[in-house]
Amino acid sequence: MNTYHDHSGIPDWGADLDRANRPGLPMERLPPQAEREPPEQQPRTVEILHSTEREGITPVFGTSAPPRGLSGRIRRKAFQHSESDVLHWMMLLMADRVDAAEGLVEELRQSPRARSAVVIGVCAVAACWAFRRARMRRRMAWGERNADPNT
Repeated sequence: MNTYHDHSGIPDWGADLDRANRPGLPMERLPPQAEREPPEQQPRTVEILHSTEREGITPVFGTSAPPRGLSGRIRRKAFQHSESDVLHWMMLLMADRVDAAEGLVEELRQSPRARSAVVIGVCAVAACWAFRRARMRRRMAWGERNADPNT
């Protein structure tokens, strides 16, 4: 469960919340078009994960990749921890890797063409490993990408 933490005791915390409490405000000069009301709240159509440090969600947010599957469960668990906790970020990194694997599995499940491309790629990697192990290690270490497999 996400819980709201009271930060009212921390001076100048949340400078984006109230313009009257911003330390640099007397010296700030914003363009006239910047002096406008905040945007209205975007409607929720999917699950939105947000920080425990913030009571609600931001007025505008992305919905292109809602949490789903195992990676979504990992993300939900990560957002139970504070952003200052390294576990939060490590779990999000792990969720990204799991999401990439889930995407690959989904692509293989849906497309016979993708299956053949993966099989060819796996065979090519196995052949390179068997016959050009030193070159492949060097490529992996330096992140080299070369279209010519003979080099």
